[in-house]
Amino acid sequence: MQKNFGRAVAAGLAGTLAMTMLMLMAPMMGMPEMNIGKMLAGFMGIPEVLGWIAHFMVGTVLALIYAYLFASKLPGNAVVRGALYGLIPWFVSQVMVNPMMGAGVFASNTPSPMLMVGGSLMGHLVYGAVVSAVYGITPEISKINVGS
Repeated sequence: MQKNFGRAVAAGLAGTLAMTMLMLMAPMMGMPEMNIGKMLAGFMGIPEVLGWIAHFMVGTVLALIYAYLFASKLPGNAVVRGALYGLIPWFVSQVMVNPMMGAGVFASNTPSPMLMVGGSLMGHLVYGAVVSAVYGITPEISKINVGS
């Protein structure tokens, strides 16, 4: 597959949006609030809107990493490749990002660690699957056979 920067950016935005929607719906599914924009803003000491911008920037950079380093190396169809890739940022978030933000390794410092870890896993799997599906879309060029 030929690498496409613009499509990777679009895939990152789409994947981050899908993940964000799932995270914002988490409380409606009996899970803890996972407002990443608010959490990032609090951690960085910036307004919440900048936390959301940072979240989408990270999602876009991760999609570029997927497109340029992983898309052609992972096994399976687009959704499987993306879900497998989603495990990488999920794991990094559990062992590096969570502790930096005070949540502890695998959310151990939160009231519901298993729900937080499970919700994060679901979000990252959805993110990866959407990124890969969107990035894998190639424009079809119709060819009309006018004569033999």
